[in-house]
Amino acid sequence: MLDREGYRPNVGIILLNSRNQVFWGKRLRTHSWQFPQGGIKYGESPEQAMFRELHEEVGLYPDHVQILARTRDWLRYNVPDHFIRKDARGHYKGQKQIWFLLRLTGRDSDMNLRATNHPEFDAWRWNEYWVPLDVVIEFKRDVYQMALTELARYLPKVNHHNRYLRGGMRSHGRDHDHEHAGASDFGAGMSDSELADLHHETPPDLAAG
Repeated sequence: MLDREGYRPNVGIILLNSRNQVFWGKRLRTHSWQFPQGGIKYGESPEQAMFRELHEEVGLYPDHVQILARTRDWLRYNVPDHFIRKDARGHYKGQKQIWFLLRLTGRDSDMNLRATNHPEFDAWRWNEYWVPLDVVIEFKRDVYQMALTELARYLPKVNHHNRYLRGGMRSHGRDHDHEHAGASDFGAGMSDSELADLHHETPPDLAAG
């Protein structure tokens, strides 16, 4: 489903823990990291699409999170031609996204990267809010920066004193330095062409076959 300008409606998700760290997912069989995101299906509202994608990619349900904010307008990015299937070039430009800021009210153990048979991520971690954009695929970086900047004003206040008490005297092995494995055994020995296909941004209805 594309708009008149050639952009596919999409949602992005910034998921916070109690320390205002964000869920950071490693794309299946790649070295790229990103936030959960996905297309809005015909008849869905952005919020409905967000909850569907949250479950499909992270395994969480609506009662595991609280919506804190969303971006006011669509944020757009263009996809370079070499990431678009040949039969879609010329009328598919990229994505337009509404971004949601969520707070996790459940537990880390509620997350499940294999909630569907088509996982998006094979590992995840908690990262500081201002994520390292150099590990994000280049054409998405500006949208990430815009979304993080617009939604930063809605970050909850963190009680650092209580956090210190909970953490005790530990100075090493912080939660956000620990990478959680998910579906890392998927796709061992993939060819370069198969890996390249993982970054194709073409909507399903425009894909060949």
